[in-house]
Amino acid sequence: MRNSTRSQVDPFIVMDVMEAARKAEEAGRHIIHMEVGQPGTGAPKQAMQALAGQLQQDALGYTVALGLPALRRRIAQLYGEWYNVDLNPERVIVTPGSSGAFLLSFTALFDSGDRVGIGAPGYPSYRQILKALGLTPVDIQTAPENRLQPVAADLVGQDLQGLMVASPANPTGTMLDHAAMRSLIDAARDVGASFISDEIYHGLEYEAKAVTALEITDDCYVINSFSKYFSMTGWRVGWMVVPEDHVRVVERIAQNMFICAPHASQVAALAAMECEEELQANLDVYKANRTLMIDGLKQAGFTNFAPPDGAFYVYADVSDLTDDSRAFAAEILEKAGVSVTPGLDFDPVRGGGTLRFSYARSTEDIQEGLARLTRFMADRGAAG
Repeated sequence: MRNSTRSQVDPFIVMDVMEAARKAEEAGRHIIHMEVGQPGTGAPKQAMQALAGQLQQDALGYTVALGLPALRRRIAQLYGEWYNVDLNPERVIVTPGSSGAFLLSFTALFDSGDRVGIGAPGYPSYRQILKALGLTPVDIQTAPENRLQPVAADLVGQDLQGLMVASPANPTGTMLDHAAMRSLIDAARDVGASFISDEIYHGLEYEAKAVTALEITDDCYVINSFSKYFSMTGWRVGWMVVPEDHVRVVERIAQNMFICAPHASQVAALAAMECEEELQANLDVYKANRTLMIDGLKQAGFTNFAPPDGAFYVYADVSDLTDDSRAFAAEILEKAGVSVTPGLDFDPVRGGGTLRFSYARSTEDIQEGLARLTRFMADRGAAG
């Protein structure tokens, strides 16, 4: 039986790295996980309790395709609390994780062959989802002097029908300030490109609040998720905000693609939004880990990176150490027992000389991982 040409997407390398780490653990080794973009904490306790109570009285069948009305209202309220944006709840669409939102956005906005700009380095699944939908991902090679974020000048001559940005970004953790976000929105409008803002790491900021595209324009798609700040990765629930005249378009696609996001996850997500104290405690852990990681990586010998503004990653240039980040990551796993992500996942052109380190796990794990990395680099230097 034949396969479609659009099915020929690249693997998500970090998942392969996770599998290699799992096999090492199965063989009896203790592995420190710095590869996965997943909080070390679970869903907030109040969310679990709310769901347990609901399970006693509700079969939790299908919801409407746009999501539980109470959850949509509460998400809209969040934009007032976080950004002072007055958002109509009718514009909020609950999705099966941010991945579902990407599928809905790309399907609603673009036709086969359309060119969609994405920053490189960037989240690898953007590229692969676009390819699987018959669209053309256009990697925008970002510059270190722009903290590896796209700028308006990067769009010149690209012939784009869409532009997706992420702030805080994966893998770099860098953010766009208000002026930079406005500049990109204006540049996309000037070339007739639809603007999509991936904001799934909002809430995970350390020195300044992240800017939502909705502070600047209503003529955009915004995507967010309960996976990161709300610590609910496996629950697969996210949301998107679209212009009012796009709601019915996306609703029709969602009805046919997904029917709805998981009902149980929506119940838990609604309760999670009231767990500020627990979520702030998680953020305090990430703050401590960020400081440890910035200092510890430099001491170990990984010195070339932009300190992250948000999320829970450090993206380091290791081109002085290797031009094969996949092999280097495998060496670190084998010799140090630390699992890290090769940059090839995020940038097929320059990723051979970069690694991503995640500090989403416990502080104890981060301390141990940094100690192992320091020993590994010292031994490597001595051997060299």
